[in-house]
Amino acid sequence: MRVYAITGICDVAKTDNPLEPMDLPEPKPAGGEVLLKVRACGVCHTELDEIEGRTPPPVFPTVPGHQVVAEVAAVGEGVSRFSGGERVGVGWIHSACLRCTWCSKGLENLCPEFVATGRDVDGGYAPYMKVREDFAVPIPEGMSDVLAAPLLCAGAIGLRSLRLAGIENGRALGLTGFGASAHLVLKAARFLYPDVRVYVFARDPGQREFALSLGAVWAGDTSERAPEMLDAIIDTTPAYKPVVMALANLAPGGRLVINAIRKEDADKGLLLGLNYAEHLWMEREIKSVANVTRADIADFLRIASSAGIVPEVETYPLSEANRALVELKRGPIRGAKVLVMDS
Repeated sequence: MRVYAITGICDVAKTDNPLEPMDLPEPKPAGGEVLLKVRACGVCHTELDEIEGRTPPPVFPTVPGHQVVAEVAAVGEGVSRFSGGERVGVGWIHSACLRCTWCSKGLENLCPEFVATGRDVDGGYAPYMKVREDFAVPIPEGMSDVLAAPLLCAGAIGLRSLRLAGIENGRALGLTGFGASAHLVLKAARFLYPDVRVYVFARDPGQREFALSLGAVWAGDTSERAPEMLDAIIDTTPAYKPVVMALANLAPGGRLVINAIRKEDADKGLLLGLNYAEHLWMEREIKSVANVTRADIADFLRIASSAGIVPEVETYPLSEANRALVELKRGPIRGAKVLVMDS
């Protein structure tokens, strides 16, 4: 089967072909696993982190992709949840031990044996992949493959960020960056908390206009101050500078949630300068978002189905995976990018 794989570390800004097309054998499901025929796979900024070495695969080549909508094509020995033909999704969480303290609390995202789809094992930039049956999540009926794909990471991790933000109805929520995840967070926030006021910070004027069209009460540049101090801010950018800018917009007792596996320029923190009195004083709090759980994925699919949350997407055939990644790197983007399998 023809796949698109990471074969080494490179700078996506300096190449048009960060992935290498290659032919690999079709995977075979072991006991407890299901073989999936991939229908669509979302393109995530974390793929850039993998390719550029901020969170690299442990071995090369590795097939990326962790927003996978697929059909169960075959089942391994002992599989009981699926028999074949079911439509399922696979997110960033490919597996966890299901035995440790974290897993017993439903926090398998913190499991020391956490395995990431498309980084630690092959993912969805391929016609077929496999996964343990426990980590395949049914896709609601009536939800298209292409529109379901971004919900599996951009949506699910966005929901986790929203929960970690501790926002309440009637309060002020900020979003820094307005790409695949943030536009879904805004839609979810307005559904779950109808009276929440959402403020968006984005460099690109088009993204700011997009945010206002989705119900943001204000949209400004990353360096601007919002008209009011914000109770919580979710940062969805790949850069470090917006973190400092976000902290300056937090109300006393406010919380910043950083929704990123890695930051592209984390070393700039010392140069940018955190001012204690302005940024951290008054019990402001910073939380990171670590991975995602199966429940996050299932919950967001349910919420999206109930609320009619539909991501804005741009589609590419699998054969144009490199173009999708290069455009994601060079931005700006509107909504999410999704690969569809070549016919």
